[in-house]
Amino acid sequence: MDGLNLEWINYYKEMGVALLRYKNDRRELVDRLKKTYAKANIAMPILELYNELFDLDPFTVFGLFNRLGMPVETRMKIMSGLAVNIGVGAEIPSFFDSIPVLNDLDTTFYRFNDQRDMNDIDRLWTFFERAENYAQSPTPQNRQALGEYFDICLKVKGNGNIKITKGLYWMAPEVFMPIDYSIIWYLLKSGIIPEEEAAQFPEIVDDIPSGSYFEILDRVYALINEGRVPFRNIPELVYQAWKASEGQNRLARVGDKYSKGTGLPDDDVNTIRYWMFAPGQFSERWDMFYKKGIMAIRWGATGDLRAYDSQEEVRRAMMAKIDPTKPFKFSSYSAWQFVNGIKPGDVIFVRKGDNEILGRGVVTSDYIFDDSPDDDYKHFRLVNWGQNGSWEIPLQSAVKVLADITPYTDYVDKLNSLFGFEKEGNEDGAMLNYPSYTKEDFLKDVYMQPEGYDRLVRLVKNKMNIIIEGAPGVGKTFTAKRLAYSMLGEKDPDRVEMIQFHQSYNYEDFIEGFRPSEKGMGFDIKRGAFYKFCRKAQEDPDNKYFFIIDEINRGNVSRIFGELFMLIEPDKRGNELQLLYSGEKFNVPRNIYIVGLMNTADRSIAMIDYALRRRFVFFDMKPGFESDGFIQYMRSFGAPKFESLINCVKQLNQAITDDPALGAGFCIGHSYFSNLKSADDEILSNIVEYEMVPLLQEYWFDSPEMVAKWTENLRNSIA
Repeated sequence: MDGLNLEWINYYKEMGVALLRYKNDRRELVDRLKKTYAKANIAMPILELYNELFDLDPFTVFGLFNRLGMPVETRMKIMSGLAVNIGVGAEIPSFFDSIPVLNDLDTTFYRFNDQRDMNDIDRLWTFFERAENYAQSPTPQNRQALGEYFDICLKVKGNGNIKITKGLYWMAPEVFMPIDYSIIWYLLKSGIIPEEEAAQFPEIVDDIPSGSYFEILDRVYALINEGRVPFRNIPELVYQAWKASEGQNRLARVGDKYSKGTGLPDDDVNTIRYWMFAPGQFSERWDMFYKKGIMAIRWGATGDLRAYDSQEEVRRAMMAKIDPTKPFKFSSYSAWQFVNGIKPGDVIFVRKGDNEILGRGVVTSDYIFDDSPDDDYKHFRLVNWGQNGSWEIPLQSAVKVLADITPYTDYVDKLNSLFGFEKEGNEDGAMLNYPSYTKEDFLKDVYMQPEGYDRLVRLVKNKMNIIIEGAPGVGKTFTAKRLAYSMLGEKDPDRVEMIQFHQSYNYEDFIEGFRPSEKGMGFDIKRGAFYKFCRKAQEDPDNKYFFIIDEINRGNVSRIFGELFMLIEPDKRGNELQLLYSGEKFNVPRNIYIVGLMNTADRSIAMIDYALRRRFVFFDMKPGFESDGFIQYMRSFGAPKFESLINCVKQLNQAITDDPALGAGFCIGHSYFSNLKSADDEILSNIVEYEMVPLLQEYWFDSPEMVAKWTENLRNSIA
């Protein structure tokens, strides 16, 4: 199995046997643990009230070297010291992929001395001993004895199914199976076993009793013995589930609902997002969250939120498990975003009420579900909180537990400025790495021949201002963004911005203008999109920046650009003029490239003026049906009807070109047929009936016989 390394198993099994020798001499065990950490020069975690450790259970010892985010070197150092001091002869492993871990908020299997029952640790030792007996001899009697203490320890404060089954797996990984969301998803929802067989597994609830746990084990072992699953033992199952979970990338679930900002980054680009968060009712939990370096939300009864495939599933679970009389619309949104929307590196602002900010922090971990807390807050993320205080500022987001405020760029800037962050970037200490993007990537994505790309790049470099024009569906917007990425050499959305002109767009939106003051008295100058983008580029003169204007011919360009119309010319870049409203000296930097997009088939738009034509170079995009990329894409389906339809569209384009009332600017582009998952009859028919035919009716509104002719031709091509 690719990437699988099980060298760790021998150490873990020997550790389980060695720890049992200290069941009746736990003071000695505590002393040996302290010696291990002292010799390794590593701070020992706090495992008891006031750090006065006098007793602990064996599962907690395993947890010392199985913690979230622990460096491999530290892990090996602790394991090496424990091997010497406790008596483990197995080789120290260096490969830990897929081994379940504890989070730093929950390092013990018991509550501290002031909160636990006096017999809790004794119960955990008995549970551990019976588990070891069953691992050595899995008889019905040993199973019954283990099951008794499985159910007892499930009720020990600080535990739950996820936690105690992790412990069982650590001590005997070839016998026991951990129960967490990745295992359950892989077993029952990934499709490795038929749905009807998955339905026969016991219901996965928050507290699975021992009988159900053993039934799950028995069914898994039966599948393994019959050779009906792609793993041969429990460690291989855990590894496969971990690997599938890692590759699943649940952020992709959010898809088009996940706002991508003005730069329109691709799905493989990580960008910083900003969130407004309420830490409990009346922000009552803020002090605790700040001290512990966490954020957490309620609704623990739902269980691990990664088990749900949509916000609607979360909402239904809340109704079923919390209160069937409530709709949970906002609550399910907050919970869904907490696990699927937020990612490490995102910025969290903490609010109290409607007009007070309490703090700012940066997320440092993935989502954590911990079913051990006694309260309802079981969903966590680790956060590096910065300043803690009180700042008055009107809120600009819905009153939810969690809200994405990234689209409100001016508001985010104001919030950042409260904490001394004047702009987005790396002030938080994290360097963003973007995927590389080359000419080869461009030609793979855009249906254009290499010589066309080379010509386009030369025009952009020489003129600095270009308008990509073409018929509908030739992929102008798609091409513009990828042109920018290819010239940048990477998919950096911070250096690409896109706006769209329209009839109401003006200088005040683009450069600057007076807007009513937020305080309700008078007017303030508000900066426009192009002004702010130019300022960003001026602060980074060694790198290229691309400003993309969609539908550039829909706006009154001279009025929108104002006095900057002259400054966008290549030989005028860097020269300063005084702005109309603020009187500020301003220039268009030399590292900005302006890319306009224009639909040549839009009858409602008059020809653009000569002043614009003089300052821009024009590149005419043709349908890419003849490009090597599109031909390869078309043939990949192995669908003769698809090829027949494309041939018909090429003939149709020739007829459109020859029509003096239309011309080449009205040709049908290849985008209508791009990104298809399949080319079956229904998909092709829908394209013809609901996209092609309405377009022909608009083109030949005064020639119904042409509409009828080509409608019939298109339909016949896929008949």
